[in-house]
This record gives sequence, structure tokens and C-alpha cells, in this order.
Amino acid sequence: MPSDLEQRPYKLYRSGPKGLKARLRGEDDELDGPVEYRRYKGGRERGPGTGRRFTPKRVILGVVGVIVAWLLLSLVLFLISAQTHSGGPLVAAAEPQLSSGGPMLTSANTILILGLDNRPSTGSGSKEPGANFSEADANTDTIMLWRVGGGVSRRLSIPRDTLVNIPGHGQAKINAAWAYGGPALALKVIKQFTGLQINHLVVIDLANFPKFIDDIGGVTVKTGRVCSTISGGAAKGGYTLNLSPGVHHLNGTQAMVLARTRENTCNPSSNDLTREAAQQQILNSIKSQLLTVHTFFHLPWAAWDAPGVFQTDMGGLTLLQMFAAAEIGGSAPPSLLSETNSTYNGQDVLIPNQANVQAQVSKLLNG
Repeated sequence: MPSDLEQRPYKLYRSGPKGLKARLRGEDDELDGPVEYRRYKGGRERGPGTGRRFTPKRVILGVVGVIVAWLLLSLVLFLISAQTHSGGPLVAAAEPQLSSGGPMLTSANTILILGLDNRPSTGSGSKEPGANFSEADANTDTIMLWRVGGGVSRRLSIPRDTLVNIPGHGQAKINAAWAYGGPALALKVIKQFTGLQINHLVVIDLANFPKFIDDIGGVTVKTGRVCSTISGGAAKGGYTLNLSPGVHHLNGTQAMVLARTRENTCNPSSNDLTREAAQQQILNSIKSQLLTVHTFFHLPWAAWDAPGVFQTDMGGLTLLQMFAAAEIGGSAPPSLLSETNSTYNGQDVLIPNQANVQAQVSKLLNG
């Protein structure tokens, strides 16, 4: 009778790769004879030449890896762009008027946002009649105080036509302080007017503002009837914006025009306060748009263009803290000063109520 050993079937396995010494002796990696299937744990079998199979786990890990790489690319581009655009003569002149603040993720800071009325020398808006191309001689069309960090995000707009005392120049509109003495004087006047210490400065560059808005897919705002013609309208090198009452999704140029609109021929009651409310709506919509699918797929472009929208004393890491703190703090409703229409030296101005100023500043600080 044949023995059990002769009847027992055997499976041949492929050996592991030979070492260097074995190869020098002429030994081959392959075994003679057929190579059968190998049985793995769980009953699965794999034969020669069979690669790894796709599984839900591997697909999920691959997707997560792509997302992480996309976010890291966007972060690197943002930090490089922020470093390129940081500082500058405007910020350097303002720094003596700034007070140090704590980390924005854990403590509230007060940031002054200024939007200048200068125009780009080329491209969209460069042919506006009477356009001012100099930052040094500009007026501040937008003046907004932002209290952000430590779980809060509150804003207070100061109308550009607010009548204040400008040291060395007497009574004048608050937006003229920059033209008289640059960012240092503008900061000094706003601190004097509000009694606030300001930690950081952001100067918005309107020339790059539309591009960034387009990167994130536009902004959504709710308006009344808007009939805006700026600098003679589009036909004369300016801008035209017509909106019906309701919710609108605006592109970059439309958002910029709305942010600049003070005179609305469809609503004669519109004024500087109306414009400040629109600007705060736009800022809230930008925050909301940052978390959309469109922005995610365009994140590297938005990350690269964002620092070019403004000049600031903040570096890249501090700016990242600001954006994160803004998302954590949420979107506060627009907060505006209550002022009275008047005239001064032949100009339309807004007369502030000091009690209202103090109340709004207290609300900004304490909620």
C-alpha cells in the first residue's frame, strides 16, 4: 500500500526574493513546478499576478488623502501670498497707533477695516471720470470696527460722512482724516471718536476685491430696489447696477458697486447708513460662502488672491486665526450708528449722537 505521505497532496508556494549572496551563487527566485492558489485568512484566495482589490476603506482613505493635500496646497499658497503682501508703508505708518492683542482663537481683538476710494490705474474702474489713483490722497469710503475672537464676532460701521474733529484741521467728515494725514491720523481720529483701542488694521484694496469675490463664487444679499449709477455709469467708464427687491447672488463687480452705492435713484431715502448696512451684508455673505462646495474646488485660487485684497499689519498665521475666529463667532446682524442728516460748510454731513456712540461701542465690546 502506498504510504500516507505519498498520497498527501502538497501545495507549492512562491518563495520570497533571494538575497544578494544567493543571487551571486546563481540561485533563482522561482521554484520549479506549478504555483497553486494560496488560501488566505477568511477563505479568500489569490493566485499569481493578482493585485490588491479596491475596497470601500481604500477608496475613503484615497479621498481623504486628496482632500488633505488640497487643503495643504491652499494653506501654503495663502501663507506665501500673505507674506508677499504683508507690511508696506501704509501699515508701517499706522503701527504706532495700534495696541497689541492676544491670540484671536482665545481672546477678542478689535480690528479696524478701512476701504479706500482710490481706483486701479488699469482694468475695471480705471476710466471713471475723476477717479483717484493714489492711496495717499484717498478718502475712506468704508470704516468698520470688527470685534472678533474668543467666540465672538461683532461689527460696527461708522458712516464716512460723520462730522468729527480732526486734529489740526477742525470739523470735517471722518473720511477725510486719511487724506489729511494718512493711516496714522485716520486711526487717531477713530480712536478719539469711539474711545476704543485698536489692535489691527485692514486696508481693503478695491482693485482686487472683485477677483476674490469671483473666486469664492459670488455673494448673496437681500436688497430693496437699487438703481445705482456711479461716475456716469458703465457707458462713461463708471458702473451701473440695477436690482429688483429681493435676494440676489452678485458677482465681484456687482458686489463692489453695491458696497459703494450711496445714492439710489429708486430710493431717495438711501444714504451712507444704507451703504454701511449693505457692506456688512456682503461681509456676512463672504463668510458663509467660504464653506461652500464651490469655494472648496476653487480654494487654492481664493487662498492666493485673498491677501491681495487688503494690506494689514497681520502676518499669515494671524490672518488664519482671524478667519477661524470669524467662523467660530458666527455672523452678527449689522450694527450702525444713529446719526442726523445736516450740512456743514456746504457739504452734506451726518451729526453723531454721543450717547448713541457710547451705547454702540459698549454693544461692540460686550454684546
